[in-house]
Amino acid sequence: MSPVFLGIGSNIERERYIVAGLDALANLFGELALSSVYDSQAIGFSGQPFLNLVVGIATELSPGELSRRLRHIEMEHGRPANATRYSPRHLDIDILTHGQLTGKVEGVELPRAEILENAFVLWPLAELAPEEVHPLAGKSYGALWQAYDRGSQSISKVDFQWRGRWISRA
Repeated sequence: MSPVFLGIGSNIERERYIVAGLDALANLFGELALSSVYDSQAIGFSGQPFLNLVVGIATELSPGELSRRLRHIEMEHGRPANATRYSPRHLDIDILTHGQLTGKVEGVELPRAEILENAFVLWPLAELAPEEVHPLAGKSYGALWQAYDRGSQSISKVDFQWRGRWISRA
């Protein structure tokens, strides 16, 4: 079983689709490790703010098969088949890391470049797995977050409940 980190985001009916995504992932993988939920500005396009979080799972699925399953979940929850990269999303689920794999593996770029570029990925990842080491940068996510230029993107923790429990408190 490989440890995998997934980034989840939504900027259309945000709460509804984050809950739907978490439910679908829990049905597929069982227990989920969850970061807090963060409100962040849209990056790369003018749009409504996103809710984002990072989810940790353990899976035997290869990166390619995992990617196909995640796309299926996204499409079940409103993602158009021809969605462009920088556009509004009901539900977006990205593979951030898959164990220590690096490079293009079965069509999936690992680790995802956004880890080092976007606060809405790095902060929740650093919260969830501060001691885990980025496979290419060679530094822990906690250390990478400490060094991150926080003035470049607007992000804040929000209150969020899932399955009757608080998973995030502002």
